[in-house]
Order: sequence, then C-alpha cells, then structure tokens
Amino acid sequence: MQTPSDQQDRHDYPSHWEADVVLRDGGTARIRPITAEDADRLVSFYEQVSDESKYYRFFAPYPRLSAKDVHRFTHHDQVDRVGLAATVGGEFIATVRYDRIDERGMAASAPADEAEVAFLVQDAHQGRGVASTLLEHIAAVARERGIRRFAAEVLPANTKMIKVFTDAGYQQKRSFEDGVVRLEFDLEPTDRSLAVQRAREQRAEGRSVQRLLTPGSVAVIGVGRAPGGVGRSVLSNLRESGFTGRLYAVNSAYEEYDQEGKGADIDGVPAHRSITAIEETVDLAVIAVPADRVPQAVAECGERGVRGLVVLSAGYGESGDEGRERQRELVRQARSYGMRIIGPNAFGVINTSPETRLNASLAPQSPARGRIGLFTQSGAIGIALLSGLHRRGAGLSTFVGSGNRADVSGNDLLQYWFEDPDTDVTLMYLETIGNPRKFTRLARRSATAKPLVVVQGARHSGITPTGHAVQATRLPHATVSALLRQAGVIRVDTVTEMVDAGLLLAGQPLPSGPRVGILGNSESLGLLTYDACVADGLRPLRPRDLTTGATPADFRTALAEALSDGSCDAVIVNAIPWVGEDGATTDPETLATELRAAAAGCPAKPVAVVHVELGGLAEALAAATSTGPDAPVPPTATESAVAPEPAPAAHRTTAPEPTTATDAATAPDPTAATDPTAAPEQYRIPAYPAAERAVRALSEAVKYAQWRREAAEPGRVHEYDDIDESGAAGRIEELLAADGDPRGLTLAPADAHELLGRYGIRVRRALPAPDADAAVHAARTIGYPVALKTTAPHLRHRADLGGVRLDLTDEEQLRRAYQELTDVFGKPAELRPVVQGMVPRGVDTVVRAVIDPAAGAVLSFGLAGAASELLGDTAHRLVPVTAQEAGSLIRSIRTAPLLFGWRGSAPVDTPALEELLQRVSRLVDDHPEVVGVSLEPVVVAQCGLSVLDASVRLAPPPARDDLGPRTLPGY
Repeated sequence: MQTPSDQQDRHDYPSHWEADVVLRDGGTARIRPITAEDADRLVSFYEQVSDESKYYRFFAPYPRLSAKDVHRFTHHDQVDRVGLAATVGGEFIATVRYDRIDERGMAASAPADEAEVAFLVQDAHQGRGVASTLLEHIAAVARERGIRRFAAEVLPANTKMIKVFTDAGYQQKRSFEDGVVRLEFDLEPTDRSLAVQRAREQRAEGRSVQRLLTPGSVAVIGVGRAPGGVGRSVLSNLRESGFTGRLYAVNSAYEEYDQEGKGADIDGVPAHRSITAIEETVDLAVIAVPADRVPQAVAECGERGVRGLVVLSAGYGESGDEGRERQRELVRQARSYGMRIIGPNAFGVINTSPETRLNASLAPQSPARGRIGLFTQSGAIGIALLSGLHRRGAGLSTFVGSGNRADVSGNDLLQYWFEDPDTDVTLMYLETIGNPRKFTRLARRSATAKPLVVVQGARHSGITPTGHAVQATRLPHATVSALLRQAGVIRVDTVTEMVDAGLLLAGQPLPSGPRVGILGNSESLGLLTYDACVADGLRPLRPRDLTTGATPADFRTALAEALSDGSCDAVIVNAIPWVGEDGATTDPETLATELRAAAAGCPAKPVAVVHVELGGLAEALAAATSTGPDAPVPPTATESAVAPEPAPAAHRTTAPEPTTATDAATAPDPTAATDPTAAPEQYRIPAYPAAERAVRALSEAVKYAQWRREAAEPGRVHEYDDIDESGAAGRIEELLAADGDPRGLTLAPADAHELLGRYGIRVRRALPAPDADAAVHAARTIGYPVALKTTAPHLRHRADLGGVRLDLTDEEQLRRAYQELTDVFGKPAELRPVVQGMVPRGVDTVVRAVIDPAAGAVLSFGLAGAASELLGDTAHRLVPVTAQEAGSLIRSIRTAPLLFGWRGSAPVDTPALEELLQRVSRLVDDHPEVVGVSLEPVVVAQCGLSVLDASVRLAPPPARDDLGPRTLPGY
C-alpha cells in the first residue's frame, strides 16, 4: 500500500496499525488505516449502507456523500484525525473514525486527550462483531496518540451501537441530552475489558476452526481421473468416511459434461473444471494442486465465497526463501477473502462426529469415533499417532495435521476444543511455540476443564523445521517446560508417552491421590511396577501376588477389593499368560470382562493393566462397554474432586445427554432438543505392554489431578503494607530519564538497593575495599565478624575458587585474607573486593526475574552453586505468583530437600523465602520497566534470610501483545 501524500497528513502511513482479525462468525477481515486512495472504495461502501444505518450515523437523512465528505473521511493526519476500515476482498465492510475534540473547534478548555468516535457498518455484515473489533483497534491507536478517553453520541434507537460501547468493558459514563445518548469512557484496559476481549477472541477463533471441521460441503481441487495422487486419495477418504455433506471434485482438465450430456463425475462425485462452476455453496476447499497453481485456486475459492481452505500442496516454507515468500502471499491472499487456512503442506483434517463424518486427510485409515482431540504439525508424526491410537482401540473426536502452520495453529485448536462437547482430552505435538504467553494462557484455561497432553519436538537441537511460519521462542526448553507445567499442561517427552497418557485420561477418572495398589499373577512384574511407582513419585502399596494359578474370577475379586480399599487411589493390574488347574489356557476376553466388571463397581478410581504376551487383552479391554441404565457411569478424566470452571455453551443445537463433567459444563441450553439415538458414554481400561509405561501415564494423571485441585483454589497475590509502589514508579522514571539509553541500564548498587528497599527487599550492606586499610575501616564500620569477597565477574559468588573468605573475626585475620586474595588472584583493582558483615548460616539460593518478550515476566528460583547450574535445577513461574505458587516454586526443584531438613539438617525458613519471591514478583509485575532482577546469593537460615548481593536492570517496557487488540499472527 502506498504512503499517503496529502499535505494534511502529519505522519507517514502507520503500517503497524494493519491487522488481520477473526470475526464473531469465524470469518476474517483486514483492518487498516483509510488513505486518500480509498475515495472510490468509500463511496461504493456508502452506497451499500441502508438509509436507516446512514440516519443513525449522521442523525439525519444522508443519501450520499458529498465531495467534501469524501475528502474529509479519506484524509487524516494520523494523530488527531484517524480513520480505520475493515475490508474483505479489498472492499470496505465497516469504518471507524475518531477526531480529537479540541482539534474540531470545541471549547479551548476541552481536554486534549479526549476524542469523539463514530462507526458505520455495512448492513450485510452487522452482527459479525465488526464494530467491537474496530473499537479495540481504534482504542489502541488512540492510546498510542495520547488520547485517553472516547466520547460517542448515539441515537437512542441505535441499540446495537449502544451495546457495542456498553459491552466493551471500559469504565464509562452515560448521559442523555437533546434526544441523544452521550457515552464517555476511559480507554485504559481494565480487568473486565480484557476479559471481554479474550472471551470474544475465544468464541471467534473457536468458531473459525469449527467452520473448517464441520463443513456442509467440500470441494477437492486437484482430483485426477486416474486412481492415486493426493487429490484422488483425499476424495476417496471423504467418500469412505461417509461424509454427510455434499462432495465435489475439481480439475481444470475435466469436461463439464460427458458424451451423453450428463454431468461429469469421479466415482460418483460431481466433477467440475473450476470451483466457480459449482452452483451450490461450498464451505471447505481441499487444495491439492502444484504450488504454482494454488494462487488461482485460492482466488476462485474467494470469489465463490468458500469459508476455509485445507492446503495439502507442498513447495512452500519447507523449500527455502522463495517458498517462504510464496507461503506469506498464500496467507495474505486467503485472508483478504475472509478465509482461514490449514497448511500449506498439511496432512489434513478429520471429524468423526456422526453429524459430519469428515476425513479430508491423507490418513490411510479413518479413526474410530472417540473423545480425544489431536493436533500435530508433522504429517509423519500424525500417521504414527493415528496408527498408535487405532491399534490400541482409542478413537478421536477431531484431528488436525497443520503442516507448515501458516495460519491456523495449536492456539486456535485450543480455543475450539475448550467448548467442544465431543472432546474430553486433547493431545498436541508441537515443534514450535511462537507465542508462549498466549499459549500458556489458553492452555491454563483449557486444562481447568480438560487434560492437555503436549509433546514438544526439536527441544534440544535448536533447529526450527524450515517450513514453519511460526519461529520457535528464544526461551530455553527447561523454562518453557516449567511454564507449561504451571499452566496445567501434561508435558511428556515422546509420542508414545503421549498416547499412553491420552488413553488413561480419556477412559479413566482422575486419581484422588498418589497411592497405588498393585496386583497380578506375577510377583516379579509386581516388584517392577512397585519400583517404577517409587521412581515416578507415586506411593505404591505392597504388591499382591495372585500366583500363576489365578483365574479371571480371582482377578475380579482382587481388583474389587483393591478398589474398595480406602488407602488406595488407583490400581495397576499385571497379567501374564497362565494355565489353569483344569488345563484351561489364557482367555483374554474372559479376563477383560471380569476386570471391567470389577472396575465398574468402583468407577471413581482409575485402573490400568500391564499385559505380557497376552495377545488380544488390550483389544478386549479397549472394547466399548455401554453404561446401560443399570450400570454405574464411570467419570472420565475431565472430572475431578474439584469441579472445573464451567466452559461456554456448545456450538451445536443438539447434543447427547451430558454424562461427564465436561459434557455438563459445555452442554447447550437444556431446552434444546437432544438426540435420542446418541450412543451412551463408554468406559475403556487402558492396557500397556510394560509396567514403566503404565506407571508413567498414571503418574502424569496424578500430577494433573493435583494441579486441578490447586487451580480450583489458586490463592491470591499478597498485598504488603510496606510496599511503596508510587515511590518506586517515580524513582524508575527518574533513573530512565537520566540515562536516556533506549536499551536501558543496569542500576548502580546503591540505586538497585534503594529500589528493592521500596518493596521491602533489604540487601546486606557491602563496603568497597580497594586496599587493606580500606578493608579494615569497612570492617570497623560494619562490625566483626566479616566476610571479604571479590566482585570480579569470573569470581563472583565462587567460594569454591577462593574468591570468598568468611568469618574474619579481627583485623589480623582480615589483613592476612586480603593479602592471600591479592597474591592468588591479582591486583585489587581487578578483583574489586568488598567487605560485608557475616549472616546466620543457611542454604544459599538464587532468585531471579526477567522479562521475556514472548512469555512475559518469569520468576526463577534455584540453589546457588555449580552443582545446581550444571544440573539445570532451576524452577520457573509466570509473574505474578500467588502465595501458593511461591510455595510450589520452592518445592519443585530437585534439590529442595536441602531446604527441608535433608539427612537430619535443620529446616530453613521457607516462609521467609516465599515472601521474598512474592515481593520480587510484585516489583516486576507492578513496574514493567524492571526487566531484570537478580538476587544472589540469598542465604536462607533457620530464622529469616539475608540477600547478600543484588542487581536490577531497567528499560522502557516491552510491548504487551496480550494487552493490545485481537489480531491474527502476521505473515
């Protein structure tokens, strides 16, 4: 787009205001500034607006825009007068404009930070959430230009526009005068406005995925006449899955009619030369043509009004720089028509719902219906996961193989699955997490209702798959993993572990604790299971050996007894082949029946089975078992002792009677009709070929259940009476202004200590000792005993290298230590020695906080010393941390036992440490200019703690994408 050249424009074209957005119905639009070149578009747009809408906008009949109006509405200075347009297909569908009040000839006393705002939305696009989206974007622009308040005058009959303003969540004031409603509202984001914005984001992005997964009609573009090929394979999969909608085949080589004048077809599917020749509406297009022909296909889909695309074609980002540019252009083109894309280089999509039965993928076998949602960026991993789940009797609700993930991402799927009543457990294979801040926010909300299991590929190589549009975060893998755990994500290391965990979570209730009963007909296998439980942090009970002569009935009795035991939270059953006393051999079907019967008698506890060379047992256990009217209904993993936060209402107007916590939370309006033919819920016992795998899956379920219980009572961010927030803000502003470097500055020790002191964080006094006499003087000032240490970077905090001398009780010892230090390490000017008073002995720890552009503020904790650094034994939490999170942060490091009396040592004052963590959290949360804090070491004694050294870094606050208006990722 060209930069406006009008003389009235005081600023260059603000391209950073451009954004793609998802609207309420799931379609997309582009928001951009209006320029002088838009005169014809504005006139055409205005002609399509109804007389009623024009009257509401101008308070009088206004059939057409004058030349003066057109000039005024297309020429802006981008400061005091700004206009934005929402466009689809390059044409305006809505406009918004603000005018700074004092620039429009109002009273001189009028505040310069107030502007009047007005909207106009084309009638055909009203009800799509266009105005509310434009309000978010024009408010962000206004804040950038120094405007803090909007005023709007609306006719009382214009209830839709009044609702746009009142529902936005801003603090506002309303008055009525001269027949006009005047609304005034501050533009500073509030908790309510952010909540409204995120709720709208969830509905819009979830709806955009739903449109792709529940189409009423599908066209496959690139279907050859000969068998084979990508397009023909997808068409065959769609037919064989029993897709309930209309199917079309498209290929430019087709003849529209055969020799007899009948419509052409492929395998009974109507065939067309172009999608534009299809007379009926097409909801979804699957594109399987060479990359150089994709732009034409996308243009034709856009002109035909297709809602979404699945692009299977390769030759994009994975092929190099030229392909990456082709990929960006593909997204740009599709979004200009209001379409979203899965792909390119995608594997496809699957929806097993009986209302849809969609298999628009390259999967060689369509999965059975189930309650697991699956997302993967890799086609190869997708094949492996689909095959693995199928072999073990697990079904799917939906599947998305995103390929290069240029548009629709895992975040979008989380938005959809959150309120999907057909999905109880979600599995995701991710190779990049481009926006950890948003992902962890969405994951945390999703995990409060449904388990989310994630495998993160490319964790250690530092290599991002070449085709991916989203670059990997710069955060270390350990940090990302810790943040995902904090968000309730079940993070596993392999796709095998993901399937193992998914099977247990999809078919079993969550355990109420870590106590595990073990039984089976192999003593050795029972002991292996016991050891695996201990290694994974579970609390196994003594294994019960049923001996090799045990019958299926014996298994049933033993399992029923274990499940009824109040000291048991879950049971693992081990089974090996046997020969009974009567010579009868192993019968997996009978054993599976007996185990299911026992489990049904206590449906609140999970059961897992470890089988060794028992062919058919896994399949028998996975067989669906109806919960008829006389059978108890086992809760699934979406249920917990603590009910999850209710999810929004479901999309569909009909749904089965809810039988799980997720169904109940997401069920539609109870007055809506239900499907009397819907299948009842199913109960499946997962089976594993190795004890370690069963235990690992159960361990993940135990940790997730604990997180769910804690998430139900998240605690609060503590308020401390001695915190001087305003004084700290003023001091930060002074320090940044005095420095002037946009990159920021590291504070001098005195300034750092002063700033920390305003938040109740006291740093022990340390005096410089440039020579031995100065060291003696400092010791007299502080009082013996003292410590002498160097602050040289390579020796800082390294007592193991001799850079720290402790417990110096008099001048003689101090001078001797000073001489030894300089003899070993060099001149004092290089060592920069300091003298500091001794503190009570304890455990040396490190507390840090850093602002990451992608994840936000991260608080870290670990023990000081080389051992912890080499082991990477550091825990992380997103700021702000609650009192509960501060406690879990301390306890989540592997060396935490050293704080709690390991091997008879005295426990240290962890409550004081938790308070310090919360104070640091408050500092960086209250002041985004504080981009780095390091307290090292923090010596935690039996009573109290001492911060011996600290550094603070300030910088202009980084942009907060999550506080800005809703946008799709750029291309």
